Amino acid sequence: MPSRPNRLFVACTLSLVASAIGFVVRAFLLGELGRRFNLTETQLGSIQGAGLYPQAVTMILSALAVDRIGYKRAMAFGFGCHILSALILMTAGGYGSLYLGTFIFALAGGVVEGVINPVAATLYAKQKTHFLNILHAGWPGGMVLGGLVVVTLGSVGGEESWRWKIGLYLLPTLVYGGMMLREEFPVQERVAAGISYTDMLRECGWGGCLLICLFLGYAVDEILRVAELRLPGWGIALVTAVPTLLFALRIRNIGRPMFLLLMGVMTLLATTELGTDSWIADLMTPVLRDAGPNAGNWVLIYTSAIMFILRFLAGPIARQISPLGLLALSAAVASLGLTWLSRAGSSAGWVFLAATCYGVGKTFFWPTTLGVVSEQFPKGGALTLSSVSAVGLIAVGVIGSPFLGTLQDDSLDKRLGRQNPALLEKVAGPVEQKHGLRYRPVDKSKVAALPAAERALIDQAQAVNNQATLGRVALLPGIMLVCYLGLIGYFVRRGGYREVRLSPPSA
Repeated sequence: MPSRPNRLFVACTLSLVASAIGFVVRAFLLGELGRRFNLTETQLGSIQGAGLYPQAVTMILSALAVDRIGYKRAMAFGFGCHILSALILMTAGGYGSLYLGTFIFALAGGVVEGVINPVAATLYAKQKTHFLNILHAGWPGGMVLGGLVVVTLGSVGGEESWRWKIGLYLLPTLVYGGMMLREEFPVQERVAAGISYTDMLRECGWGGCLLICLFLGYAVDEILRVAELRLPGWGIALVTAVPTLLFALRIRNIGRPMFLLLMGVMTLLATTELGTDSWIADLMTPVLRDAGPNAGNWVLIYTSAIMFILRFLAGPIARQISPLGLLALSAAVASLGLTWLSRAGSSAGWVFLAATCYGVGKTFFWPTTLGVVSEQFPKGGALTLSSVSAVGLIAVGVIGSPFLGTLQDDSLDKRLGRQNPALLEKVAGPVEQKHGLRYRPVDKSKVAALPAAERALIDQAQAVNNQATLGRVALLPGIMLVCYLGLIGYFVRRGGYREVRLSPPSA
């Protein structure tokens, strides 16, 4: 065990703060970047997706290798990628460089999270859910810090101020690098217990490999789209089938059924939390246009502050109602909050009340899921922890976040077509097709050239359209609730939720 475990834990938390600042600043600048570089909502969704799914790839790869290459070397790679991504983003000149910088940023985040989750679970093996929630308080904490800086400073620095804002995460990156790379890392719980590498793979099974590779196929297609290429359906099938077949030949085990269910639920969870957070500032800005230019940003800062505070209380709550009970309660509250947001109108008071409900609901999703995985599948070590996060990130990165962007483009096209077809013809761009939808995205440069009265009509339609999008997302935590209740029923029949503990190997 490291001589200074608390210092190492703080450094792990700061690395998550760095990732969160990069995420939230990019979310806050989404509208400005779209106008500056004339990007469609679908392109913006792809950039947001690039900040998520590559993280899943490095998370899986680091989980497979980290016990062999060492946690410190993995963190050094993540630190270097954080630095490189900031340099690219701060000098970006359009869609391609924004996508590349965001992509490398996500690679860094994957390595970092692939290390810090098993490290925290090992350092505090008897309080996993509690300390994983505290660790992941670094995420909303970073979002609050980054958001406050961007909103408070506003346009300080002139037209190009977005460049230094997007590189703000360099500051916590330098701090965590200086702290962590001098620390001693623990031997992971699985390794210390003498559980073999093969037994770790069995916990995930070829079923887990299938889910991961399926989404990786879509991730490859998403990357090719940047170069205006496509991966055919058989290509996605090949990316899915070949690694799964090789894995199945080595590990003749489908994996633990409950773990596979949690991986499936994680795809909904990630879209509910990260997918919505990627868009919510941009979504709520036209809705709250009368409350000031930064009102949409304040919604995200506010919900993040709620998460930061409440995650320190997760341990006591989970002990009273079990981690699965906490997840079920969170899903119900999040679904209610998103539905409320979709119907809150343009009143700032009602929107923030609804945002409070949504913020409380999403607070415990991610870290408590990691706690359940760590407590129920400790033999899986870093792999099960990283796999469940990775599936969520890939799903929201290649499907969830881009689909929300595509859904907005498609819905706005149809809404304007019904309400004001003549105005639509003035602002519609070329026909696009994605996620099974065919639509004409609104060209922002054409909107900017409209008379003020017609721009106001576009803004009004956009506001209504954005809130309707949140109402559709509310279905996802509703499905999650049903799954959690099923798992609670399973444990009730077995005598209640109990943590699985590993014993050290006998001498």
